[in-house]
Amino acid sequence: MIDIADLQKRVGANPDGFWGPRSTAACQAHLLAMMPQPNPAPRSDQRSLTAFYGKAGDESKLERMQFPIPMYYEGRPVNFTRVHRECVPTLLDVFTEIKSLYGSNKRIMRAATTYDGCYNNRLMRGGSTPSLHARGAAIDLDAANNGNRTHWPTVATMPIEIMEVFSSYGWLSAGAFWSRDAMHFEYTH
Repeated sequence: MIDIADLQKRVGANPDGFWGPRSTAACQAHLLAMMPQPNPAPRSDQRSLTAFYGKAGDESKLERMQFPIPMYYEGRPVNFTRVHRECVPTLLDVFTEIKSLYGSNKRIMRAATTYDGCYNNRLMRGGSTPSLHARGAAIDLDAANNGNRTHWPTVATMPIEIMEVFSSYGWLSAGAFWSRDAMHFEYTH
């Protein structure tokens, strides 16, 4: 369970232990301030995504990326994934930095190394537009504790430290920006 007052202090919100709109806004501002300026990632509208990544489902734009840290899917080792070539450098940097900063922190590393997917040519859940997974520009981590409809940070447990590292490389954290789906990170802004 996340200590809400500690999280509020970290993101510059009033540490009253209640996560509401002001805490959400402070968290989003905190993460946005960490993103590179200008952010090289595309905006999240379909036109910008297609211009940057190409057509959803185009596997010719994917590269096999070997993880720089041990990753696990359902307890089994995973050595590589397929990612859009525009995302590979920053995603490698994200995992390398997480290991460098938090390699001895079991709570953070468990969430960071529990892999739940990257490329998947599908529509957004409940929608009619392609998911960022269909472009190889999203990754899911620790889905069992950070599911799609699970509110972050009151129920979902994705560590803010992981969100901060992703943000510093231009990746958006769904948990912080949608208040749910904290497993999901995408290379957009």
